[in-house]
Amino acid sequence: MSLPLAGTLTALSLGLALAGCSGDTGMPPEGQLFAPEIDPEGTSVDGLIVGHRLMDNDEPELALEAYTRAAATRGLTLEVLTALGSANLALGRLNQAEALLREAVDRDGAAPEAWNNLGVVLMELGKTAEASEVFRRAFALDDGRNDSIRDNLRLALAKMSDPVYAEANEEEFKLVRRGQGDFLITEGGP
Repeated sequence: MSLPLAGTLTALSLGLALAGCSGDTGMPPEGQLFAPEIDPEGTSVDGLIVGHRLMDNDEPELALEAYTRAAATRGLTLEVLTALGSANLALGRLNQAEALLREAVDRDGAAPEAWNNLGVVLMELGKTAEASEVFRRAFALDDGRNDSIRDNLRLALAKMSDPVYAEANEEEFKLVRRGQGDFLITEGGP
């Protein structure tokens, strides 16, 4: 049995209208004017973890915001200072990065990663002699286990001994983070 066209359209309209009446309208419950409250018992993701993930995805500006939130909750720990310095370096803010990383390495128990990242900043600032000493310190603290630190030391020493050769064979210095992953800094600065 076939319905005439007007009957088909009427049945289709009625079906759509009934489908729209059932279920959630997307409106807040009556009397609720604002978004639902935040659950104070809920858990949030650590700002350092979020920042590390953002740095891995080449989002240093957002990572800096996440690290700043981590500083608010954790305080300016060695790891937070190192992360803040690394994000500032990735953004080309060399003076801020240097200050944060110097503060990090002045702390007891400074990790080789903090020393390495300070060395990268110093290389970017053209302080090759100081950078090579900082890389030596990072290499010694790490016992030579991290390939990135070893490569950074090798590049700094090569640049000190023969600046012309080092510039002709320009390689990249690598930032190192505690845990998994490397942050890569390229020569194309601001």
